[in-house]
Amino acid sequence: MINKTKNANHYLYEQVAHQIMSLIEEGILRPGERIPSVRKFSSRHNVSISTVLQAYYLLEDRGVIEARPQSGYYVRNCIRELPPEPKISYPPLSASRVRIEDLFMKIFETLSRPDIIQFGLASPHPDLLPSKRLNRTLGTILRRGNFAGNSYGEVRGYQPLRHQISRRALDWGCRFSDNDLLITFGCAEAVNLCLRAVARPGDTIAVESPTYFGLLQIIENLNMKVVEIATDPKDGISPEALEAVIRKRKVKACLLMPTFHNPLGSFMPEENKKRVVKLLAHYEIPLIEDDVYGDLYYGMERPRPMKALDKHGLVLLCGSFSKILAPGYRVGWVAPGRFTERVLRLKISNTVTTATLPQMAIAEMMQNGGYDHYLRKVRKAYATQAQVTTQAIKKYFPAGTKVTRPTGGFLLWVELPKSVDAMVLYQKALAQKISIVPGHIFSARQQYRNFIRISCGQQWSAELEQGLATLGQLAKKIVVGTKKIGDSVLTCTHD
Repeated sequence: MINKTKNANHYLYEQVAHQIMSLIEEGILRPGERIPSVRKFSSRHNVSISTVLQAYYLLEDRGVIEARPQSGYYVRNCIRELPPEPKISYPPLSASRVRIEDLFMKIFETLSRPDIIQFGLASPHPDLLPSKRLNRTLGTILRRGNFAGNSYGEVRGYQPLRHQISRRALDWGCRFSDNDLLITFGCAEAVNLCLRAVARPGDTIAVESPTYFGLLQIIENLNMKVVEIATDPKDGISPEALEAVIRKRKVKACLLMPTFHNPLGSFMPEENKKRVVKLLAHYEIPLIEDDVYGDLYYGMERPRPMKALDKHGLVLLCGSFSKILAPGYRVGWVAPGRFTERVLRLKISNTVTTATLPQMAIAEMMQNGGYDHYLRKVRKAYATQAQVTTQAIKKYFPAGTKVTRPTGGFLLWVELPKSVDAMVLYQKALAQKISIVPGHIFSARQQYRNFIRISCGQQWSAELEQGLATLGQLAKKIVVGTKKIGDSVLTCTHD
């Protein structure tokens, strides 16, 4: 049933797409079969034709259905049964220190090695980046007679870039001026500055569980504590679990990634966003929102950030171009709300300003339409890559493996059988020159020991498929080895 009440998810077409996907997963619609026509589905469920079309385009982008000329839409023949999704986890409600520095450094060093198949790096492959266009833009800028990129830039950042971001933000429901924005060295600096602006060493920060290990490392370096909140792999953080924590202990700030979460790929429904923003406003708790994957949606509309619901200036919205255009440019931004002046002072004492030339190139690409053109292309690529990677995991990994189904970004969260220690798998895979990220680095308490994160940021190839096949075989061997040990223990016990 399609829920069209005011409490429903803001994006109705996603509900339509989810319903059709459920029919396919349950075997009601089989590969090669025609799905209901746009008009028939619209009439039967009392939704608009444009909504149904958006849903069909989303499923087409994800490789689930295909359009046939003069015939309609069909379930793709190549689609295989997808593995089930992981369930929500419930971490302890107590606060804890973060201690992932050593593991973070060990894993991060392997993520830049060119001789390794990179399923671990949460970054676009160079072949998918618009490097040639950016290089041409840089050349044009450098040839201009009035180039001033070698001098100190504006403290708040290059004004034309801030203007482009503030203009785009209007489409997301966010209203802020150019001066409400600061340009930073990537999203990491933005988050670091925001945490320092709203909290002190020893304070407790509420985070999703699991959450991106880079955020945990920032919190660790600032000598703050975290309390992990139960987070659904599809719908994001649980508002009920967050409220329970806030009532039991003093939470100084909340750090969330509600749109295409790393590592889950989850997307928080609009109603949940409203509840969380209202809850935090009631307790006067600042919310730092990491929105680095927001532009990489597979559907027809960019999801609204939680900042769009902020009436009190308590949401500090952080973004970046590192996951989209150029990781090496390290250009991020932040709209800190009521904390703008505090964040600005910290920025000046931290790095003074951000390199001007990369900002100029990005601003020009956004202004001339190149950014949107590139996004349309790369979104489709990531949707396809996520689909084929999921199908390969289903084919090659041990029985019982579960995988998330994101509607944006390029990350998959994979739950392996309980007997698979992800750190052991990581070490065995690295010996085969395959990179993954073990799950326990995504938790301050080092939970998720049978989980791994897989990146779909590379163009699909025979080499990648072989890498997943090898990874699956390694996981199967661990399962078999664990079973043999268990059987021998049982034999000894009976003897």
